[in-house]
Amino acid sequence: MLDSLQGISNSNEKQKDRLLRLESFYAGMETSLLLKTVLHQEFQNEVALFSSFGADSALLIALVAEIDPATPILFLDTEKHFKETLEYVETLRNQLGLKNIKVLKPDPNIVKNIDPSGTLWSTQPNRCCWMRKVEPLQRAVREMGIKALITGRKRYQTKERGDMGYFQIDEDGIFRINPLAYWSREQIHDEFHKRHLPEHPLVKQGYKSIGCEPCTLPVAEGQDERDGRWAHTMNLYGEKKNECGLHLDKATTGEWSV
Repeated sequence: MLDSLQGISNSNEKQKDRLLRLESFYAGMETSLLLKTVLHQEFQNEVALFSSFGADSALLIALVAEIDPATPILFLDTEKHFKETLEYVETLRNQLGLKNIKVLKPDPNIVKNIDPSGTLWSTQPNRCCWMRKVEPLQRAVREMGIKALITGRKRYQTKERGDMGYFQIDEDGIFRINPLAYWSREQIHDEFHKRHLPEHPLVKQGYKSIGCEPCTLPVAEGQDERDGRWAHTMNLYGEKKNECGLHLDKATTGEWSV
């Protein structure tokens, strides 16, 4: 997993010093002020938000749009999404006045070579996630000259994210900014409804964490919201997959592409 130290050995000393300064200076800062400073000062014209447009994605998108609706929003169209998710992208685009959604798709040549039947998710989900999420994002970051990515991850979501802070850095020296890291489920819920944000259409059907259609199930009352993600991987790996690879280091994800 990426953390505040992950990847520093492969980054230069300047990046390391910047990470330590960011962690120190912004510790405890209120979320909107953090975002405003990140967008207009620290990473001006070098930052993008990437979003799944999932169950609670609208909150962070709204917070960013209030500051600058032209901020690039990277949406990974894996070509395996629920139709409701694609509709939700348009709902939020219109309601929040989003001006710069970038739709990222998997490389068709890679898809043709390693997933011609479209069923790779069922046998090699790690490899499928690399092809449909990790590689397209890495490609966009290079082509757009992005130096920092804003994410919607929260500490409460998984044990791997339990000690996550506002700032991280990956092995390529790209900063990950997690403005909602310290928010609770209750805070997310309350702020979401305070702002009258539209819910993802699948939430009322029991989908509390929403990814690709083949790898996402609704959860029962009392289950963790992430229990419906990659449930089929228990039979493949002996343990359930919890991350798609976007927030893992290359030592973990590199093997998925071969």
